[in-house]
Parts: sequence; structure tokens; C-alpha cells
Amino acid sequence: MSGLALNQRVRSGLVPPLAEGFIARPPAAGLEAALVAGAAVALVTADEAATRGDRLASGGKTQLACYTALRLWRSRAVDLLVWVTATSREAVLSGYLQAAARLGLDDNADAEAVAARLLAWLTGTTRTWLVVLDDLKSAEDLDGLWPAGRAGRLLITTSDPAAVPAGRGVHPLAVPLFSAREALAYLSDRLTADTDQRQGAVALAGELGGEPAVLAEAAAVIASTGTDCGAYLQNYYLPQRAQLAAAGGAPHPAAVTWRAAAAHAGQLHPGGSTWLVLLLAALLDGHAIPGTVFTTPATCQYVRDEGTVGQLGPRNSWTAVLALEHAGLLAIDHTSTPPVVFIRPALQTAVRLAAPPGLLDRAGQAAADALVHAWPAGQPRSWAAAAMRACACAVQQFAGDALWAAGCCHQLLIMAGQSLDAAGLTGPAAAWWRELAANSERLLGPAHPDTAALSGVLADALLAAGQAAEAVWWAERVLDGYAGVLAPGHPAVIAAQVRLGRALAAAGKPGDAAAILAEAAGRSERYKGNDDTGTVAIREEYAAACLAAGNAGEAVRCCRRCLADREGLHGPAHPAALAARSRLAGAYIAAGKAEDAIAQRKLVLSGTEQALGRDHPDTLAARARLAASCGAAGKMGAALQAHEHARAEYQRVLGADHPDTLACCADLAQAYAAAGQLGEALPLLRETISRCEQALSSGDPLTLALRQVLADISGEMTAR
Repeated sequence: MSGLALNQRVRSGLVPPLAEGFIARPPAAGLEAALVAGAAVALVTADEAATRGDRLASGGKTQLACYTALRLWRSRAVDLLVWVTATSREAVLSGYLQAAARLGLDDNADAEAVAARLLAWLTGTTRTWLVVLDDLKSAEDLDGLWPAGRAGRLLITTSDPAAVPAGRGVHPLAVPLFSAREALAYLSDRLTADTDQRQGAVALAGELGGEPAVLAEAAAVIASTGTDCGAYLQNYYLPQRAQLAAAGGAPHPAAVTWRAAAAHAGQLHPGGSTWLVLLLAALLDGHAIPGTVFTTPATCQYVRDEGTVGQLGPRNSWTAVLALEHAGLLAIDHTSTPPVVFIRPALQTAVRLAAPPGLLDRAGQAAADALVHAWPAGQPRSWAAAAMRACACAVQQFAGDALWAAGCCHQLLIMAGQSLDAAGLTGPAAAWWRELAANSERLLGPAHPDTAALSGVLADALLAAGQAAEAVWWAERVLDGYAGVLAPGHPAVIAAQVRLGRALAAAGKPGDAAAILAEAAGRSERYKGNDDTGTVAIREEYAAACLAAGNAGEAVRCCRRCLADREGLHGPAHPAALAARSRLAGAYIAAGKAEDAIAQRKLVLSGTEQALGRDHPDTLAARARLAASCGAAGKMGAALQAHEHARAEYQRVLGADHPDTLACCADLAQAYAAAGQLGEALPLLRETISRCEQALSSGDPLTLALRQVLADISGEMTAR
């Protein structure tokens, strides 16, 4: 059953680990009081934290959100906890996809459609939930993606209050820095293993101020070295501050403590590798870095090339990561598989600014190579893939043109775009490929092969995103660029024609699409042969364009030929041959040859059942299409029988509350209505709508569609 079942609790997303010594300050109580069912709260940086000189630290908004989320979860105050990194629209959609999958709401549709189904479920459910949108950057990223519901709570963290959408009734809660008393309490709570380490805590707290990250870095070094607060102040902090002051200016405490921590990490793991690993982490997305990135051959080679002492293999590389954790510069979730590394964005900025430009470029190349080595296979909607995409975006932002230094587009950028495509993130994918195409033209020139290839991929991405007019422009540009450069029969030219044909068809110009696809099919036949699978595929695209243009006769002729070719190439039971027969049936329906269509649908059903089995989704779909063809032919008795059989099969295989089963029930109800059997149609529609509301939600797209069907048949409105 889709949705959150009775007594089932679901947690989605990666909640960062709480820092050692975390203390629940007064903002925690204020947050708990404000974050009631139906409420939305935004944790924002308090004025005294937002106006600090170099913005290296803040009041600990994410940590407070972690504490509250885990408290609500462990107390069973919420049935669903969804943690989403909200740094971009792509990140928000990726988080929603993961939650939808955990709830059984992901039907592999476009990410925006899946997100809409999730949001509808949140709106209509009576189960309690909490959604955390961490580090929101822009209100625009939440357009159409706002989670709301009477049973839910929404918690946002942001450093920019303007990022919170206006008019949503969000309660802002400022998170200040530690007071002097809280800073002292933090040091005392953090240094519990040896109470002697608290000596000098008052002086140290006064020197460091109230920024949580500053205190955490100092406390980590104190705990790791076994020294006390006074000794840390004299032997670590003040010498480091004097060194920075000698370089000019009065250093902020955050600039001092992270450098002192970095120096201590180098003592824990001598040889220079900790600094290089820290710089690598500073170029990735600090909200979640898969630990495998730090143990790849690319990472090890980068450290060796920079002249560190000794050989650094994967084990020693991870030891460097652990040293940085002990020094308070990184946090690691060791319970995840693989472990996940976190680093504060403000610290990342400081590290990048401290690095020499040449080393920064080399680290960027190494980070890109490491991501390629560590990229997970398959599952583009998983958290691991989302984390890799976020890291790729960070590398692109910080390494910039260095990723094109080899005279071509780095493989990482291609992999990230392909992952966006595979995840159904069509809008972000189009934006990603557009940027790559522009960079390629700027850096490599318009005639470079990578520029042409990326422009073609951009056209495909725009088409998938529903931006057909722009897709046509790019597809024409690619094809024009090949003119006079490549031979007419070159595979790239034929592929460009097919791409243009698809774009024209999507742009509502099926006649133009058929013309260009006919030319592409002719060229493919001349240069590749009639029995080439690519040639047959182009003919199939041409047949679809003819059908869309209203030329059903030509579509039937072409579909017949394609069916014969597919059966000759693969055999009649091959999925490609069965798909070709199904397309022929569709052409027959358009041509008014219903009897021929039914005959083909029966053959498709028997062939699919024989090849894949009675319970396969393709077999279920073939049975439903046969029922629809019978109805189109006016054979209502056969249609009703086929629809009833299809519903029974869907219920048996998928269950009564599966979305596909519910859609099949709607088809049966419409068939009843077409046959004049309203006494059967209306009760079935009402029952199906009720099941949709329970299994999905009252606002789910399928529920809304069924309500419209009921209204069309009877004029009865069921909207709540």
C-alpha cells in the first residue's frame, strides 16, 4: 500500500550528528514551544552573529534543528521525519524524492510530479510529520514545493531571513551566539573526561567569545591533547593569533581556532596530508560528503603529488580524515554506510581563502577525479547520488575553468548531468547542461566537438523539461553546425536530425517533424542498411510523427514495416517486437481500423504474457490496453469483460490500493458509464476515490483526476 501504513514510522534524509558537548540553550525551549502541529518556524541568524566581521561562524542553527528533530522523533511525537538539505531547488527535489520513495509514493515519474504527490500526501494525511529544510538559500527554490498540513511541522534554517518565502505565516526565531555563561557551561560539559582540563576556562571563554564553532574547535583540541583551557590559550591560541596578527590586521577568534586545530591535526597525523585532505573537503558540499571520496586512488595520488612524507594509501588517507575529526574540523557519521563527512560551509570558505591559487586548482582537479572514482552505480534518486551531485556542483563552483584545463569537459560534469537526467530532475538538468554548453563554447570554442555534443545534450534536456521551443533552437543549431563539416551520412548528423524531429514534434509541429525524420530515415537506410536497428528506430519515430500529424495511413504503413523488421531482427517474442506491434495497434485505432487494432492487442498480450509472465507489469498494462481498444471499437461487452479482468489482475498482483490498480478501477468505471451502466459506474468511482484518499491523499493528482471523472459523468462534486 502507498503512503504511511498504520503504526509505521519513517525517517528520510541524513540528519547531521550532534556535536559533542551540545547544550540545549534557551532557543531550544522557544523552538519547541513554537513548533506545534500546523506551524512553520525559521531559525535565523541573530543580529549579533550575522554582523560579525568575517562570518566564519554562526549561532548553531543546524545543530539546534538536529537536536529538535531527533527529540521529536525519539519521543514519538512525529511519525515521519524528513531532513532535506535546501541549498538549491535540485537539492530540495532530491530530498523529496527520497522521502517519496520511503513512503511508497515514487512512481518513477518526473521529480516535480513525484514531489507534488508527496506534498499532497503531507497536506491530507492525519499522521504527524516534521520536515526540516536545512540551510535554505532562496525563496524561489521552494516555488511549488512548500510542505504544509494540519498534522505537520516545518522547520527551516537559513542565514538569510529574506530566503524565507513571505506570506506563509512562518515564525522567525533568532539563534544568538553563546552568552558568557553558556560559553563557560559548554566548555565544562565538553571537558568531562578530566575535570582538570577545565582550569582556565573562564579566561578562555572570555577570549573566544560566544561563537559555538570557535568554542567547539578549541574544546576538541583541548580534549585531544589532554591539556587544560589555560594551557591551550597560552600554547595554541595566543601564538597562532600573534602569527596571524604579524601578517596584518586583528584576526577574528574563528580564524585563529581553525588554524590551531589544523596544526594539531597535523601533529596527530604527521606528513602534511591533513591540510591537503582538509582543502579537498573545502571544495566539496559540506552538508554530506560520502567518506569513499577520501579513499579513492585520485585522493591518494593528489596527496602523494603534493610531496607529503611517506606513502598515503586509502587506510592512511582515512586516518588523516579521523585526525581532522579529532581536531574538531570535520564531523563524521560513523553509523552510515559508507561513513559521511560534514564540514561547516564557513570553515570551507576560510580554508579556500588560505590556500595558494596553484594548490587550489590542483585540489579542484583531484576532488573532481575522486568524485568520478567514488560515484555510485545506479539508484540516481538515492541520498548517495544526491550527495555526489551536490559535491560536483560545489567543485564546479570553486574549481571553475580548471575543470576544462585539459582541453575538454571533465568527466565529472558529464556524470553529474547524466545523474540529474536519470533522477528525473528535468529542470535542474536543463540548467546544468545549459551552463556546460555555454562554458564549452567560451573555453573550447563553438567548433569544438565537446561544444556540439553538449549543445545536443542540452536540446534533449530541454525537451525532457518541456521547453520544446528552446529545444528546437538548440537542435537546429547543432545540425547547422555539422553542415559542411561532416558527411550527410555521418552518425552525428543523422542523430542531430532525429533530435530535431523530436523537438519539432514536441513543439506542436508534427508535419515538420515527419519531414526531417523521413530524411533521417532515408539517410540511415543508405548508409547503414534497411536492417540496421538504428534505422528501424528512426522509422518508428517517423511513424509517431505521422500519427501526430494526422497521417494515420502512412503511420500504419510504416508501423507494419517496422514490425516486420523487428521480428526479423529479434524474433516475434522480443520486447522490441512486441512494442512495435503495440504501436501498430495504436496506428490502427487512429486509422479507424478497430478490428485490426484489437487483433494486434491480443497478440501483444499473449506474447507479453508468454515472454514475461502473467504477473509482469507489462502484461498487466497490455491487458488494460486491450480493454481500451475494445471500448474504442464499440464492443462494450468485450470491453467491460476485459476491463474487469484487468482490474482483477491488478488487484491480485499489486493490491487494491496501489495507484495503478486504482487507475484501472477508474478505467472500468468509465467503461461502465460509456455502456450506460451508471448504477455500476458511480459506486465504483466513489469507492475508488475513497481508496485514493486513504492510500494516497485527498490532494493526490490521481484523487483529483478521479473526482473530475465523477463530476464529468454525474455532475457530482466530492472535493473536500
